[in-house]
Amino acid sequence: MRPELTERAAETLLAMWIILVTAFALLRWELAYLVLPFIWVFFVSIFFFRPEIRIEVSRRIPHERMLEGETAEIVLRIKSNIRIPSLKVVEDLPEDLEIVEGSKEHVLSLAGGEEREIKYKVIVKRGIHEFNGVWVSYRDPFGFFKLDRFIEHYTELIGMPIIEDVPTPYSTRGTKITAGPLPSPRVGEGVEFHAIREYQPGDPLKIINWKATARTGKIMANEYESERKVDVIFVVDASYKGEDVFDYLVRSAASLMLNALNNGTSFGLLLAESVPLWVRVDYGKRHFFKCIDFLSTAKPDKNNMIAYQVEHLIHSRFPPRAQIIYFSTLLTEESREALKTMAAYGYRVVVVTPNPYSLFEPKTREEELARKFLELKRKALLKKMAGYGLIIDWDVKKPLKAAIAEVVKI
Repeated sequence: MRPELTERAAETLLAMWIILVTAFALLRWELAYLVLPFIWVFFVSIFFFRPEIRIEVSRRIPHERMLEGETAEIVLRIKSNIRIPSLKVVEDLPEDLEIVEGSKEHVLSLAGGEEREIKYKVIVKRGIHEFNGVWVSYRDPFGFFKLDRFIEHYTELIGMPIIEDVPTPYSTRGTKITAGPLPSPRVGEGVEFHAIREYQPGDPLKIINWKATARTGKIMANEYESERKVDVIFVVDASYKGEDVFDYLVRSAASLMLNALNNGTSFGLLLAESVPLWVRVDYGKRHFFKCIDFLSTAKPDKNNMIAYQVEHLIHSRFPPRAQIIYFSTLLTEESREALKTMAAYGYRVVVVTPNPYSLFEPKTREEELARKFLELKRKALLKKMAGYGLIIDWDVKKPLKAAIAEVVKI
């Protein structure tokens, strides 16, 4: 990249041109000598201080994933391969991050081979924060030439939702083909009769159904389902009407997802935005962090069609007899229809609904009355929806653990 002339250089060249034109017009050739100092300065600037940037950039963050609200110290390392008298460095800071200590802009003087560190601290917010690179700018000592470059260096910091330790608000016993937290290749001996099938080599003799064998002429065996851990589906309603408590909605989903991980329960995730995000049922830490990364980027959406999305996935993706944990403020007709749909298909549903009015602090008598009216309206709505699932009404100023305990009587 070639250096560019600065405004000072342009003004100096214009002044030299005016001097030469004036000398020619007045036939005063001695005036031409006035441009010699300028020519000399330009010569020195070009041959001795010509802007050139040859630096190496690296960035260090404490962890790739951090909880929202934590303070992260970012360390930017600048190493110069040549001498640079004055280098301006500006960090390409993601918009969502707020600096609480230090600065993203610095002016450095670097010798050849010297390495310097720039440190600053930011408050981490939920989401994926991308550091794409660093802007660097060099001006020669006379201010005649400049060179600006953007040096790409990608670093990703994921702000995860706050996760708290919560109890399990549903029964982990169910009937599915897994042995505890790990997949099982077939249905085994258990406590509940499932079906009659042909006897297979390796089956124990005690499961042979002699009546069916005599009736069919083939050796038939009973098949049972063991008591297994149930699949859990997390459904997150990203409706814009709940945007004031949406962060709490995501935090509750992340907390119960960690609870499922600790219980060895396999789970899936539906993030109901305008373009729904479905993560198939799986288990383990890798699956957990994959789902958490998606929750970290979730945002309230105006084009929410959650009822249609839920019904479509029930037909194509949701496992039968799964436990559904539904996170929604239930403020929209679509969100309420989604709950009715899940219940109509026979799913057990636990609804975690952050109270959107619990964050509002009335300042006048009128505002207090309005809040009471909205609270009464909400209670009536939740009472009506209680026929479709277990409702956990969460005052977000209190821990989620307390809200769950009040309902499930832990």
